[in-house]
Formats: sequence, structure tokens, C-alpha cells
Amino acid sequence: MNRTDDLTAPSAADLPPETMRGRVEELALVRECAQQGLDPQATARQHAKGKLTPRERLDILLDQGTFAEIETFRRHRATGFGLEHRRPHTDGVVAGWGLVHGREVMVYAHDFRIFGGSLGEAHAEKIHKVMDLAESAGVPLIGLCDGAGARIQEGVTALAGYGGIFQRNVRMSGAVPQVSVILGPCAGGAAYSPALTDFVFMVQGTAQMFITGPDVVRAVTGEDISQDDLGGARVHGTLSGVAGFVYPDEVSCLEDVRYLLALLPANNRELPPVVATADPARRRCESLLDLVPADPSRSYDMARLIAEIVDDGEFFEFHAGWAQNLICGLATFDGQVTGIVANQPARLAGVLDIHASEKGARFIQMCDAFNIPLVSLVDVPGFLPGADQEHGGIIRHGAKLLYAYCAATVPRVQVIVRKAYGGAYIVMDSRSIGADLSYAWPTNEIAVMGAEGAANIVFRKEIAAADDPVAQRALRVDDYRRTLMHPFYAAERGLVDDVIDPAETRWTLVRALRLLRAKHAPVVGRKHGNPPM
Repeated sequence: MNRTDDLTAPSAADLPPETMRGRVEELALVRECAQQGLDPQATARQHAKGKLTPRERLDILLDQGTFAEIETFRRHRATGFGLEHRRPHTDGVVAGWGLVHGREVMVYAHDFRIFGGSLGEAHAEKIHKVMDLAESAGVPLIGLCDGAGARIQEGVTALAGYGGIFQRNVRMSGAVPQVSVILGPCAGGAAYSPALTDFVFMVQGTAQMFITGPDVVRAVTGEDISQDDLGGARVHGTLSGVAGFVYPDEVSCLEDVRYLLALLPANNRELPPVVATADPARRRCESLLDLVPADPSRSYDMARLIAEIVDDGEFFEFHAGWAQNLICGLATFDGQVTGIVANQPARLAGVLDIHASEKGARFIQMCDAFNIPLVSLVDVPGFLPGADQEHGGIIRHGAKLLYAYCAATVPRVQVIVRKAYGGAYIVMDSRSIGADLSYAWPTNEIAVMGAEGAANIVFRKEIAAADDPVAQRALRVDDYRRTLMHPFYAAERGLVDDVIDPAETRWTLVRALRLLRAKHAPVVGRKHGNPPM
């Protein structure tokens, strides 16, 4: 236990002020003790781990001098196990509100120096207060997580405190943005609150999230594994998909939290802010003519295409290290914040698989909740085949992506860059599932499958009976491609609104998003849908 836990700040009984001036001096003394902490060595130990204190973190996160703290003098009321002799102010969590880019946010930050940042009854009630204020004021909620889980000495009241947090996380879901920043341990039941929020940030080397720690894993399974290998930032950023954003240090992490908040509305009743830009809306993107090969079998980097068409080349990618065959993130077009979902041909040829489907579905639901328009850049050969995918539930996971698109009521614009085959074409926000506008490049190939595969099935008898099966197959492939896969086939049938010059992609999207900015979709009269599991 930290030395801080054995110390108690001065109380009113320790000082005998008899005047208003004396009372103010007493207030200043007690407040300073509460804010600075009673054990400098605890702060030194925190810094030695590469971690900042809660107030140092808030200084980076919030606009300078705007933090307004609540319940600074809160203490726990627990007894037993010596707790009655250890009652530091704040009870291990700093809570309040402040400004980020001039807009209000609510925030709480665990203080690992006090009870290891563990959650007891008073600690939980402070967080409940902040969450309730965020909900009623309609402002984002940020949690800076650095705690050892439930306070064991307080028993079931600590668990009930987590229950109150989870209930509020769910109640606020889709109403105000919720951001979890993992800056230290986040173990046991504590890990479920970040998982319920909209965005999870983690810092490499110091942040860990897991339900059961290495000691329990070792005792139950015999597996010897470190905290980082079990639940570190790398694991959750590349393998599990729990963390959407991973950083090498706290400063860069908190700076990007600020950046994200600058792109989001305060709540679900507002539109996203308009971001100032000097990038001309009608700027032609000539480089795209050379970036994307006409041959659908050749790879390219979709991230370069995105950087070319968005304002100032700035793209804030979500889950950059996980399910890399699908790109998701926020950018602006003529200052309008927009969510981008794009297949990545440079990874697994851009196929959709289980993880990509989950990633896309979650991102689309977030954008829809906070009134962020969606642009889908399509170059997809289909869903990833194989027993592992089928047995892993690609049907239900792929259905999550389909469900998310179908349910989204925000403006939705599709651009088919190159190939769009089979069910993956439908799922990637085709006109048939509700895209408001659909555009295609002259390189588009929209079909049930590729020409080679289709010809092998449709003309298999003719190919088998031919004197030269190879030549017959090539003839049939060319015939199928010219008949059903030419660039204007979908446009002729009204499934694509226009075939556009790739260099005009940016201006086309800007105009479409301007038109749809005030889109209104009727509300379905139901309690809620029942999305795929």
C-alpha cells in the first residue's frame, strides 16, 4: 500500500480559525493538501514508471486554466482493515469539468497514488456524479483510467459502484461521446466500462486491460504470461481490437484525445463542428489517375487515395493496427466532418472478414449516433473464404456490417473505385441498402463475382467440350466482362448515379455532402432493433 494511504490531510478540527480570513486560509491549506497529495515519494514513483499524475494529465487534456473540480474534499466512510485511519481527500479520483478547444467536457481521472486508484463507494459516487452531469448537460465524458480495480477492503459496495458506472455507460451510449484513456492498469470489472464507451485510447508500456491477470491465468491454465503480453496496448491495438488508438507516451495520447473531440459534436442532438480549411473544394486530384491500377488484380494503398481527396490530407484513422483490410476514420470535406469506410487492397486484397466486419459496423454505428455523414470507398473482391471464417461466424459478423449500414440514417455516399463483387458489393453501402448517392470510377467492375470465376461456372460445358478449352475460356471471360461488367452496366440500371472522372472525386463528394447535410430520416416506431450477435 502506498504511504499516501496511511496519511490524512488536515481537517477543520486541526485548525481554530475564528474569522472569515482564517476560514479562507484553512480552505486554502486543505485544498492544497488535497490537490498536491501528502506523499512526494508517491508522485516520484508515478513519474518513475513513466506516468503522470492526474492533475498533470488534466493540464494536457484541458484548455489552460479551465478545470473546475468537484468533490475535492470527498472521503470514504468505510471501516475495517484499517481503512478508518486512512481517509485521504479525493478518495483516489479527481473529477470535474473543463474546456477542450473552448467546449465543455466532463472528466474524471484515477489517482494511482491513493489506494492504487482502486474504486470504493465514495470513489464510485464521484464518478457517478460526473457521468450524470455529462448526461444532463449534454457534453462529452472522458475517463482517465489508472486504477487497480475494485477496492477489496470495501467488499460488495465497490462492486455495486462499478454496476452504477456500467448502467450509466449504457444509458449514455449514443447520447454523448464517451472516451476512455487507459494510462495504467485497468483490471477485472473495471475493464468493462472502457469496453462500453465509444473510444478507447491506450499508452504503450504502462497501460494494461484484462479481466483476469497473469497470476490467475497462471494458476488456472498454467500459462506464464506478462501483463503486457496478456493485455497491453499492442495486444489490444492489433489482436483484440479493444483499443482504437495506441500511443508511445501520455502526452501524444492526450493531444489526440483533444483532436478527436474537436471533430465530434457535444451530443447526439448537434451536428459535428465545421473545421476551418483553406483547401479548395474544387481541387482536382490528378494523381489518382496514376495511383489506382485499372487491372483489378493489382494492389495499391487506399490510404494514399484518402489523403488525396480529404481536406489538407488529414485523416484520423481508427483501429489503424487491427483489421487492416478495412480502413475507418474521420476527415473533413470542405470543413464538414465525415466518416470514411474504405476497403484496403494492400491488405488481404481488401476482402471483408470477421474482424473487418466488426470494425466497420462499430465505426458506422458511432458515426450514425453522432450525426457524422459516411463516405464508403469500395474496392472489394468479396468475403474471405475458408473454414476458419465460416466456423468463426463470418455470416453473423458480416451481418453486423450490413445491419449497421442499413440502420444508419446519416447522409451516405458510396464511391466504387474498382471492383465490387458479390455480397460484399451489397454490404459496402450499395444503393440497394440505402446509400443516398452512389458514384463509380470508369474502372468499376460490379458483378456477382470476377469474370474468370463466373465464366468457369456459366460456360463450363462449352469450355469442357471445346477443342481448345484455354482459348474458349478466354473468349467466354471476355464475353462475360463486356456484357455484364463494363463500366456503365450498373449506371444504365440506376444502381450508380454517375460514372465520374477520378480527378473529380473530391468535388463530387463535397457537393453530395453539402446537399445531404440537412438530410432528415423518419424515426422507426420501435423500442430498438435486434442486431446480429
